[in-house]
Amino acid sequence: MKKTFLTVLVLLMGIPQALAQGVTFDAKVSKRTLGLNERLRVDFVMNENGDDFNPPSFKGFRVVGGPNQSISNSWVNGKRSFSKTYTYFLTPAQKGSLSISQATINIEGETYKTTPIKITVTEAVEVPRDPNSPEYLIDDNLHLVTEISNSRPYLNEAITVVYKLFFRSPLRISDGRAIENPQFADFWSHNINIPQLKVENGNYKGEPYSLVVWKKSVLYPQKTGKLTLEPLSLSLVIDLPSNRRDFFGNRILQQSSRTVTAGRRTINVKPLPEKGKPANFFGAVGQFNFDALLSKNALKATESFEIKLKVSGNGNLKLFNLPELVLPNTLEIFEPEHTENVKTSLSGMQGNIQDNYTIVPRFQGKYPIAPVSFSYFDPKAEKYFTLRSSEQIVDVYGGPVATNANNNSTPSATKQIITNTDESFRFIKLKPKLEPIVKKQFWNSKIFYGLLVSPMFILIAFMLLMQRSKRVSDDLEGSRLKLANRLSKKYLGEAKKNLKNKTLFYNALERTLYNYLKARLKIKTDDFSKDKISEFLGNRKLQAAEIESFIALLENCEVARYSPATDAKMQQDFDQALSVISNIDKKL
Repeated sequence: MKKTFLTVLVLLMGIPQALAQGVTFDAKVSKRTLGLNERLRVDFVMNENGDDFNPPSFKGFRVVGGPNQSISNSWVNGKRSFSKTYTYFLTPAQKGSLSISQATINIEGETYKTTPIKITVTEAVEVPRDPNSPEYLIDDNLHLVTEISNSRPYLNEAITVVYKLFFRSPLRISDGRAIENPQFADFWSHNINIPQLKVENGNYKGEPYSLVVWKKSVLYPQKTGKLTLEPLSLSLVIDLPSNRRDFFGNRILQQSSRTVTAGRRTINVKPLPEKGKPANFFGAVGQFNFDALLSKNALKATESFEIKLKVSGNGNLKLFNLPELVLPNTLEIFEPEHTENVKTSLSGMQGNIQDNYTIVPRFQGKYPIAPVSFSYFDPKAEKYFTLRSSEQIVDVYGGPVATNANNNSTPSATKQIITNTDESFRFIKLKPKLEPIVKKQFWNSKIFYGLLVSPMFILIAFMLLMQRSKRVSDDLEGSRLKLANRLSKKYLGEAKKNLKNKTLFYNALERTLYNYLKARLKIKTDDFSKDKISEFLGNRKLQAAEIESFIALLENCEVARYSPATDAKMQQDFDQALSVISNIDKKL
């Protein structure tokens, strides 16, 4: 008994250690000794997914490729096998003994570190380079670049960030998607819509490349100092030539998956200068015009007029407040209505904003509208400007004369509550509660007769509803057929549009087949196995050959996702789908 207890105790004590040993995070290098002109590959490999990966500084090296990210996740004999790798390609910047320092990662709340690796760099050596090596082909001919219009902007000055993917022959990009998008913390941001990715001609480091503009954003920094732009990461499917050739001597293309990252960028944001800053500056940065517009200059008392304060131009239009309107205290002013007519392009915000004030004078007289000033900072000229409206007079006539107020009294920007000395409307109630002098009896009222005949109308409505329900039930099969045809046309049309894109084509074709069965045969999603589908079709008295054709088409869709497919093969599968759906419709 004692021996058994000790055994169990030892096992329990070993569990935490075993669990701890289950997580691995290692650094691997392609070689530990290399020439000054050679490349070094560094892989950071973990067997559990983690967050906040921090690479080393790579002091003494230049990063020429990466980070590239790859993930492997599989199940073998009921056991999970997971691997995630961050890959960097380095060239030494100097000879001597260098070190790949520690990288860190957070896995389930624990921080793991790699072991530093010593690297010896010798004189340049003659390197036999294989021009057909996939590693060299991709690293030399594929680059994701972040272009920033201004790395030292002022606070609230617009900058543009454009992400470009450069590639050249012999590489071809067959598919791609973003796996990490920058969030632009500490910036007001606006993403410019790119309806469709287009391949353009361009230059990368003086050499001709093809390029795709992947993402465009306009940023307005909201803090000063050093701000970080998070990286954009793309997962790409790349077609590149292999060492095999076809019957005609042409190289056979092979597909490779690669994750490319643009890398973090730092923006140094300058504060707005204190020298020359006007007292009425409210944060406007750009180039602007300012207007104060009156709807009318003469009106009767108790009528209303409007004053619009309008700022137009190019700058941070949505990020500052307009100046307040100051009026004589004998004018009743209401809260302004704020409107914006702003468009954002790569050059920043353009358009206008305005505050529309409604004003009601209660007394006659001539009211001066004091000038309104608006100040802004021009980052191009690097100085402040102040715009001022002209003084205007509003002539109010036909009303009472203010006895205790002076039209030229101290202005006020708040809404004034005017005391009316006219007692004419003192006793008028806005919400009166009136009752008839003679009250009608319930037995002779409209409510009584309405309740009397209402059961008849309810009965008629119920009978009409039952008839309609019967018609709908009788036409259920026709509705289901219409739905099936509509869905099949929709998804087949989508598949036809993407005959040149393997992934999108087979996704659409697969949706066509499954949604057709779901609508036509009322098959539930849980029953979408090949055996269940064969059983359903067999119960509808379809021939075995027709069922096999449908199942084979589904299998083609699954296999084609992971294997190359020619345009001819995709056209063949599309024609087969049309034929299969048509044959099933004829049998059902």
